[in-house]
Amino acid sequence: MGYTYDPQNIFAKIVRGEIPNDSVLETDHSLAFNDVHPQAPVHMLVIPKGPYVNWDHFVAEATPEEVLDFTRAIHGAVEAKGLEPGADGQGYRLIMNAGTAGVQEVPHLHVHILSGKVMGRMVCA
Repeated sequence: MGYTYDPQNIFAKIVRGEIPNDSVLETDHSLAFNDVHPQAPVHMLVIPKGPYVNWDHFVAEATPEEVLDFTRAIHGAVEAKGLEPGADGQGYRLIMNAGTAGVQEVPHLHVHILSGKVMGRMVCA
C-alpha cells in the first residue's frame, strides 16, 4: 500500500525544530516529549524522526536501525519517567492509533505513553 506523508503535520514541524517541545528523550531516529494536552498525570509521545504515517508504513519501509531505535526510545522514555512496573504499583499504557477507524489525528506515527493513574481496563465502543 502506498502511503502519502504530509510534511506539514505538527510532528514533522516538531522534528524540524519549527515548533518547540518539552523533550524527555532524543535519539538518532526518535524523539519523546511530554504531550501539551495530557490525558493522564504522565502523558508522553514518542515519534520516529522519519516520515512515517503509521505503524504499518513504518514497519514496511523503515530501516532495521530505525525500528530498533524507536522501540528502544519508547522504553527509554518509560525509564526516564520511572514508570517501569514493579512492587510500587507503577506501570503505563501504550496507545498507537492508525487510520480513520483507529482515530489517528496526526498523520505521523506516534505512541502515547500514559501513566500516573489507573485508567480502566480498555477503551470500549
